[in-house]
Amino acid sequence: MKQVKHRYSTSKVLSLCLAVLLAFSTSVFAQGDPAAGKSLFNANCAACHKLDKPMTGPALRNVEQRLADEQGLDREWIYNWVRNSSKMIKDGDAYANKIFKEYDNSVMTLFPQLTNTDIDNILAYTAEVKPEPETPEGPITVTPVDSNNDLILGALVLVLLVLVAMLFMVSKTLKSIASKNGINVDEGAKKPIWKAFVENQFLVLVSVIVFMLFAAYHAYGYFMQVGVDQGYQPVQPIHFSHKIHAGDNKIDCKYCHSSARVSKTSGIPALNVCMNCHKNISEVAPSTATAEHTKEFYDKQIQKLYNAVGWDGQKYSGEQKPVKWVRVHNLPDFAYFNHSQHVTVAGVECQTCHGPVEEMEILEQFAPLTMGWCVNCHKETEVDVKGNEYYAKIHKELSEKYGVEKLTAAQMGGLECGKCHY
Repeated sequence: MKQVKHRYSTSKVLSLCLAVLLAFSTSVFAQGDPAAGKSLFNANCAACHKLDKPMTGPALRNVEQRLADEQGLDREWIYNWVRNSSKMIKDGDAYANKIFKEYDNSVMTLFPQLTNTDIDNILAYTAEVKPEPETPEGPITVTPVDSNNDLILGALVLVLLVLVAMLFMVSKTLKSIASKNGINVDEGAKKPIWKAFVENQFLVLVSVIVFMLFAAYHAYGYFMQVGVDQGYQPVQPIHFSHKIHAGDNKIDCKYCHSSARVSKTSGIPALNVCMNCHKNISEVAPSTATAEHTKEFYDKQIQKLYNAVGWDGQKYSGEQKPVKWVRVHNLPDFAYFNHSQHVTVAGVECQTCHGPVEEMEILEQFAPLTMGWCVNCHKETEVDVKGNEYYAKIHKELSEKYGVEKLTAAQMGGLECGKCHY
């Protein structure tokens, strides 16, 4: 009886079995809808977990496969843990107690409302392969800003040369005409020009008046700019990009400056407001970086925030450091301004006074914030009383008095001295 030769070696058979087993296990762990799982993860898990870094809780990338390989735990264990981790700890589950102690006895939020399908979807999302970091197609280049300074300077030099040439030609022509008429030009040149100027009293008086008017004009302009910091753009201890937060991410100004709705001042946002988001956002996306501000630069600013609040990525250390923000907008002490009166009652947009902050990488003072600037705004801005009972009665009485349908802020007392100077 002939012996049948095996077509495959033992090692090949084992490799094939392992491949099949791996494919089977991957399909088991990947059951569910990753897209739905991502939404559920962001809504329920992202406050305490990241996929690839430990935070308040452990990293969850391939968590099901890791639990199966390292602890021999199945999906049923995960169902029970997600819905009631406290009960499992109390019942003495070994791994549940290990995790509880490892993360400083932090109690996981209970999610009894999540169905098995929901948890399957979340696990499918965590089982996805970590995407490769985006790499730019080419080096980031800075496009130089066109400047016309050299062109303007060249044009001025050319004009000056033309004027010099014209004066030289005019002088030559006048001398030629004078010599033809028998006039000696050199006789008048013997008298110094300053002496001729001093002897002409009318010319001296006119020159003094012109000089005094010129000096007074520039002195007035200089003193009127004292305390006017339009364009002021200080460097802050932590670089905060309004363009990224208010522009790209569409965060409402009043989310951070919440006291602007109810208070005289807009307030400096507390760092815990920053940590509402940045507890989970420890780095920016590569697409956020620019030629001037790299990803490393932005990530360093987030780290400065963590150092200030004492956050090590998983827990608070309790050691906090004050951030000495530099004030940008500052009114004189004798000028009263109430944010809530403008923001809540009048419905004035933040950009009216602060400019397009959603486009500012570094915040600057957009408006001059002078008395004249405020007065002009009060004269031009019509008061919207639709649905605003605060102004209903007084608007009716004053509109009849002035014979208009809509009143400006000035007509409603916005120019009274006591409104702003008390």
